[in-house]
Amino acid sequence: MASRTRAQWPLYPAIAAVVVVTMFPFLWMLISSFKKLSELYTVPPTWIPEAPSWANYTKVLFESNVPRYFLNSLIISAGSTAIALALAILASYGFARFKFKGKSLAISLIIVGQLLPTAAIIVPLYVVLNWLNLLNTYLGLILAYLILTLPLSVFMLISYFRGIPVELEEAAIVDGASRLGALLRITLPLSLPGVVAVIVYAFVTTWNEFIFALCFAIDSSTKTLPIGLSEFTTEFNTDWGAVMAASVIMTVPIAILFLAMQKLFVGGLTAGGTKG
Repeated sequence: MASRTRAQWPLYPAIAAVVVVTMFPFLWMLISSFKKLSELYTVPPTWIPEAPSWANYTKVLFESNVPRYFLNSLIISAGSTAIALALAILASYGFARFKFKGKSLAISLIIVGQLLPTAAIIVPLYVVLNWLNLLNTYLGLILAYLILTLPLSVFMLISYFRGIPVELEEAAIVDGASRLGALLRITLPLSLPGVVAVIVYAFVTTWNEFIFALCFAIDSSTKTLPIGLSEFTTEFNTDWGAVMAASVIMTVPIAILFLAMQKLFVGGLTAGGTKG
């Protein structure tokens, strides 16, 4: 054991370097959020603010629409994630457990749908949402985001469900459970890491999405945080202090989500990538 530990020592500096490189942008964002605007442009840059100030956070929270955008993002991301998860569970379970004509083609079309560039679907999606009177509404954005999150969510859960023995469900059905009951009581609890992976993926994707929100959210009643960040940039300058403070606020829910679900999330990704 001691010899193995000594053999791993050379890896520690490399791991530390990767951690530093990965965390540096977040650390710099946090430090910059407490700097005055003049200090942000000093050369060489200051690593510790000379006079830390909450002015940027005050401006973001009390002098802008960021709190409203935060609420919009939370509602839209949570709603889209919930619908994507429900649809992905039912669809992926059907693909994993039932045999039907055209199954392989359907799965292939799901993958192809994930590969479509966002720019290629904006115009037809805009026309559809306008026809349904869903532009500038929560529901319109929630449905639009399903296009981004649902295909990969289905594909991830198909791989995971295939790795769960079907005999467990058959035993539950013999004991009197329905097919849906077996799914809810047997398969889903065993698939929790995969479900968590889908939740994190769908939430983060919708939380950070910019193009759809820019095109389909017209005013502050539905605009999301990524759009709010762009409002600190004018024709002549950018208020980087406010941008950094708003970015810190935007990062907090994602950080909490990852910290709360990190073990199940990693397990779900690795299992979904190897099973089936």
